[in-house]
Amino acid sequence: MALTDALSRLKQPSLSASSLGLVLARWRRQWLDCLPRGPRLWLASRHPDLVIAPRGDSAEVFRDIIGERQLIGALDARAADSALAIDAGGKQAWSRTILELPAEVVLLRRLVLPAQVRDHLRQVLTYELDRLTPFNPAEVFFDARVSALLGQGSKLEVELALCPRERAGVWLETLRSTPTPVTTLTWAGAWPEANLLPAEARPRPRRLPWILTWLLGLLVVALLAAVLITPLWQRAHEQQRLTQALRGLSAQAQEVSEVREALERARLGSVAVLERKREYPRMTELMLELTELLPDGTWVQTLNYRDGAVDIRGESTQATALIGLLERGPGIDNVTFRSPVMQIDASGNERFHIAFDYRSMEAP
Repeated sequence: MALTDALSRLKQPSLSASSLGLVLARWRRQWLDCLPRGPRLWLASRHPDLVIAPRGDSAEVFRDIIGERQLIGALDARAADSALAIDAGGKQAWSRTILELPAEVVLLRRLVLPAQVRDHLRQVLTYELDRLTPFNPAEVFFDARVSALLGQGSKLEVELALCPRERAGVWLETLRSTPTPVTTLTWAGAWPEANLLPAEARPRPRRLPWILTWLLGLLVVALLAAVLITPLWQRAHEQQRLTQALRGLSAQAQEVSEVREALERARLGSVAVLERKREYPRMTELMLELTELLPDGTWVQTLNYRDGAVDIRGESTQATALIGLLERGPGIDNVTFRSPVMQIDASGNERFHIAFDYRSMEAP
């Protein structure tokens, strides 16, 4: 039968698509491998594997904890009640019951197949077993795995393992009626997850204990995640709260700084006004000094003051002598005529225009 014809009739799930139980078991083993030896053995010892290794009509029984075995008894295939001693009282919760055949009863063969058969490898081998080997599917238990990719992925190197059914049938029948029927048929030196039993010959797992176990496991993982994440969440929440508080304080500090700057500007403005006012001479003092300095017969017609500069116009009987008289006054400097003295014919007086700088003596 051609491989293409076999592929066209495939309807069952593939061998390479692991069931959820296998995936979870693989995850469990990988998780245990991350732990130190002590905790790893303690956790694995809660659900060890029961390994039965036949040697002719007798078999040794081992308690297997992730590869470390302990001999716990022996079985005789000819004794009908010897298998019942495996699960004495049903107190031990076995993860798997493994029937481990001697390596010499298993035939290994390497095949090269097209890459298209990878997703349906077991079904293809079931249809093609009589052509690829001297046996037909009813005569042997078999399993296979993809060991390598060839031709840039266009071909598969497949490792095929076969065991005559009569070499394992007696033990399978003996253990089928016990509380621990065989779940895995393998051999010494087999690859991980090898199982010669077809899916229909494997006992159906009890769903409720399995579901409860994994629910408890998920609960433990969730609690561990909560324990690890809660401090980080609290830290992030506290950091966010402090950041918001810091932003509020920064805004308040900015407002305080702006108010302080405004007050400082107002203070400087008021001080400048006061300084300017203090430096600005009082006109009464200027008028008093001019009254005392100017001689009789002198009239001031206009007086202008701007930024310390004084400009006066008027008439006097002795205008030329006013320069010397004004320079005697305190706070009066730089006395000069702004224009020549003019004689008034009608009155005989002289018209003058004098400028000088004036500073109040109280100013520093």
